[in-house]
Amino acid sequence: MSDPILTLKGVKTDIAQYHILHGIDLEVPRGGVTMLLGRNGAGKTSTMRTIMGLWTPRAGEITLDGTRIDGLTPSQIARKGIGFVPEDMGIFSDLTVEENLHLAALAGRPSPERMDWVFGAFPALKTFLHSTAGNLSGGQKQMLSIARAVVEDRALYLIDEPSKGLAPAIVATLARALKDLKARGASILMVEQNFSLARALGDTAAVMDDGKIIWTGTMAELSSDAALMERLMGLKMETT
Repeated sequence: MSDPILTLKGVKTDIAQYHILHGIDLEVPRGGVTMLLGRNGAGKTSTMRTIMGLWTPRAGEITLDGTRIDGLTPSQIARKGIGFVPEDMGIFSDLTVEENLHLAALAGRPSPERMDWVFGAFPALKTFLHSTAGNLSGGQKQMLSIARAVVEDRALYLIDEPSKGLAPAIVATLARALKDLKARGASILMVEQNFSLARALGDTAAVMDDGKIIWTGTMAELSSDAALMERLMGLKMETT
């Protein structure tokens, strides 16, 4: 791992009268996968939404490649080079799969080579290229959501719970695609409740609780320590 591509320093976020994030300090290394883990309600999605500019932090700094992005709009942050896969997928249901992919490309139409890679990762999207996105299955919609974020090279990908509610076969397809993206040198910050998937993909990990980062280290260190996993996240599982 090298220098961080994304840094959060003392980030605090409020929603109405509620204090949601209580001073987040986080570094996302360049060229690897950082898993953002924690119990439900710990603040993981709030952190992702704050990074993406959907919620404005009350205090702190967020920098991408050394340039501050806190205070920018989501579209400005996207143009800085962040691809975002939200928890609610964020696709255009009334447009075709092809139109969704073309709209997501900041530089215009995606390159044929990149489209070939996307279709290799998600063959169903090529099959349903001219179908309305709203008519896809849940798994196919999640594939499209990820494909929209990766349809061209980005400096950083934020991926929020990609396997949530999906069948094991679809999760396996997503895992292969994300491993391939990782092998291409991508920098990824990912929220994932499926610990097996997190363990398979993650290089580093940060664990949240009550709107704060309470542990950081390697994914291997976390996944090999059953007592640590139970203490941090309440997970009781075999480590083999």
